[in-house]
Amino acid sequence: MIDLTITIGGLKLKNPVMTASGTFGYGEEYAGFVDLNMLGAIVVKGISLEPMEGNPAPRICETPCGMLNAIGLQNVGLKKFLKEKLPYLRKFDTNIVVNILGNSVREYVRLAQSLDEAGVDGIELNVSCPNVKKGGIVFGMDRKLLAKLITKVRNAVKNTTVITKLSPTVPSIPEFAKTAEDAGTDAISLINTIPGMAIDINTGKPKLANITGGLSGPAIKPIALRMVWEASGAVKIPVIGIGGIMNAEDAIEFMLAGAAAVQVGTGNFLNPKATAEIIHGLQDYLKRKSIHDIKEIIGNIHGTASDHNPYN
Repeated sequence: MIDLTITIGGLKLKNPVMTASGTFGYGEEYAGFVDLNMLGAIVVKGISLEPMEGNPAPRICETPCGMLNAIGLQNVGLKKFLKEKLPYLRKFDTNIVVNILGNSVREYVRLAQSLDEAGVDGIELNVSCPNVKKGGIVFGMDRKLLAKLITKVRNAVKNTTVITKLSPTVPSIPEFAKTAEDAGTDAISLINTIPGMAIDINTGKPKLANITGGLSGPAIKPIALRMVWEASGAVKIPVIGIGGIMNAEDAIEFMLAGAAAVQVGTGNFLNPKATAEIIHGLQDYLKRKSIHDIKEIIGNIHGTASDHNPYN
């Protein structure tokens, strides 16, 4: 028997494959391609207290080995999510993690309390989106504000696992990861997209109406992998790796670097079945290596157990 189970805070994942917020809608959009029951967790599109329209179009463009997006956190808002989206997700045997965003600590706390009362399995604090002019990114760039936010949210919820999604643009990933751990987060996830831009040489105009956007996809994988390795060496809590994970080989790299789980983002656009294929690929890899428990490979970058494994 191959054991793919992973525990992150109060989340008991049947496997370490999660979806990345903003790339999997609210789950229903991909139900025709992937059996949602297979997934370790579904991380839904970021939710704010009130609906958000997002940025003007064009909001997405392809780049070499990646994609730029400036969606601007468009979402249906808390009320509609609880009424229309959450009931659908509850039909499936998987963890439901809600990415949340706000302009103040009070807004984050209100969102967290409402979702905790609604019984979601996890909350992911979005303090790292580069595509809006205000909001969570402010908290993500200041260690004192980050600590205050996490502490307030942690104290406000009773049963929900709290995950903090860090920005790749901070001065020191290890320091911000440790700040988040000390403030009480159950886990950290990283990285979010990296700010970038693209220009149409025929029109001389930026390809995005917002001018700049967040770069994702294989182009950022080496950066993400390095930051996951750095963060996992600085904390004892689980780290969730994100950034350019397209297949099982990519996921395994992140786990060897110290990630307890992974989130698949841009890969879903290229291959809607990517998450399912990654789960099967993890099973095949462990069989080939005669490894019975996937937790054995976490942080095993040099072939021996390391301090990067939160389960040792």
